[in-house]
Amino acid sequence: MARQGSGAMLASGGLGFPPQNVARVVVWEWLNEHGRWRPYSAAVCHHIENVLKEDARGSVVLGQVDVQLAPYVIDLQSMHQFRQDTGTMRPVRRNFYDPSSAPGKGIVWEWENDNNSWTPYDMDICITIQNAYEKQHPWLDLSSLGFCYLIYFSSMSQMNRQTQRKRRLRRRMDLAYPLTMGSIPKSQSWPVGASTGTPCSCPQCLLVNSTRAASNAILASQRRKLYPGAVRQSSTFAGAALWPPGMGTAALVAGSAAKGEGLRVAGAGFGPGQGVPGLNNLNRPGTQRGAGLGARAAVPPGVPALPVKNLNGTGPVHPALAGMTGILMCAAGLPVCLTRAPKPILHPPPVSKSDIKPVPGVSGICRKTKKKQLKKSKTPEDVVRRYIQKVKNPPDEDCTICMERLVTSSGYEGVLSPRGIKAELVGKLGKCGHMYHLLCLLAMYNNGNKDGSLQCPTCKAIYGEKTGTQPPGKMEFHLIPHSLPGYTDSKTIRIVYDIPTGIQGPEHPNPGKKFTARGFPRHCYLPDNEKGRKVLKLLIVAWDRRLIFTIGTSNTTGESDTVVWNEIHHKTEFGSNLTGHGYPDPNYLDNVLAELLAQGVSEATLKD
Repeated sequence: MARQGSGAMLASGGLGFPPQNVARVVVWEWLNEHGRWRPYSAAVCHHIENVLKEDARGSVVLGQVDVQLAPYVIDLQSMHQFRQDTGTMRPVRRNFYDPSSAPGKGIVWEWENDNNSWTPYDMDICITIQNAYEKQHPWLDLSSLGFCYLIYFSSMSQMNRQTQRKRRLRRRMDLAYPLTMGSIPKSQSWPVGASTGTPCSCPQCLLVNSTRAASNAILASQRRKLYPGAVRQSSTFAGAALWPPGMGTAALVAGSAAKGEGLRVAGAGFGPGQGVPGLNNLNRPGTQRGAGLGARAAVPPGVPALPVKNLNGTGPVHPALAGMTGILMCAAGLPVCLTRAPKPILHPPPVSKSDIKPVPGVSGICRKTKKKQLKKSKTPEDVVRRYIQKVKNPPDEDCTICMERLVTSSGYEGVLSPRGIKAELVGKLGKCGHMYHLLCLLAMYNNGNKDGSLQCPTCKAIYGEKTGTQPPGKMEFHLIPHSLPGYTDSKTIRIVYDIPTGIQGPEHPNPGKKFTARGFPRHCYLPDNEKGRKVLKLLIVAWDRRLIFTIGTSNTTGESDTVVWNEIHHKTEFGSNLTGHGYPDPNYLDNVLAELLAQGVSEATLKD
């Protein structure tokens, strides 16, 4: 207990399930590579609960509620999350909290990461911070829970006690997590031993049961290694079943802190230097952190490890197929431990400056773009007239821009007041022959980049020189003495794009507003052969025309007003192809040539 007036201590209580007749907040969590249980969002948890009610043995497609989780599926029978494109499997659990706690109120505490985006705390830490906030404590010390941080509520900041670095902190309201009452569904139960009753003998049940048995053996062995002599038998995989008695989440000791005083967190029930299992251990001393990771990575004796994919990326078996192979081995009565999917090999081995050479046949090693200069050019009406031929007797068909008949006036009549263009005039584009109202083409041009070019909305044929809205930056390219997978006889062309953050211009979505540039400099790779050098030359043209990047919303993070790729795919993995952005990919060079052509960048450009 803390001294009177000096703050409050947190004692550890069991993280078991509340009585069956008490309402509980349900939070679904997944185990990351650091051994921390990370919560799904409230919306995802509601989705999982809805599927659980319909079919307690089914699977949950997370992409149905969150597009960023499209590759992931949760198998409720085995309580694992499966990533379909890599074969990675991670345990999940269904955890329960008090309805009056942060998740029951829809309160989320987050810290600002190095990418200036927000990361939510683990649920136990979120609840601890919210408890201190509600009691009006000015600060919170999390060091005994495995975090060497101080939380200051007055400045809404988090400070690292070792480095003194501060990060911003925020508290936001979100959807409340789902509420439940009654017994835990049988699908959440993982018996450590023989199951009761007569098992079903159908192939599907045999597969699931043998997978579950192998997983139980692995988990039990890992628990024995982590806590010898302290592991209890449990009927559930989630919650405190993974930990010995007395090692649950922290609970506030009532009456030990007064308002206006700081709050200290003590890991009662743990030995010296121990934190709460499952919480962040990245700020613990290196020896403790290494020991913890080693214990988690240990494979039980006699259980073969099946890597999801070879580290060099040359395995003949697709990673997803490797994951299914592990399940089938379990079905045959062979215990197996699926290892983590390897990280992508993004960069080549270090290269000395003397080994970096210019690309043969390509002049220079760098290109820079500056802010777009708004040149005085022809009026929009002149641009439209340049590329069309007037049609005196148009056919009785739809204009695919305004969807009105070509024999009638444009749907933009009264919206635009152009000089010399009447609403009933129809024109035919010179190359492709598609017909539109002149007023519709004018409206389309005014809604675009206004760079003097037109693009047919039907066939995408480009008239003039198309330019983009890429912000200022630098493109470097050179040769390095390493080979890409699939091109062992060639060296590698490395392209380095670097775009700093800045302010959006008049051609961007939100002029005058700041835009971010995440992940720069970005390294991309091409094989040093005839076709690879051709692609490089065309990419340089696309860069000069500001077509490589644009400002928009990231498909990966959902962040808006940030620099994103602009429909010309690049290979950013050097020595692997785990994400689809690496080699070998025999069709990539042809595909990117087609993408460049769609932007108006063709081989004819190089001859001009």
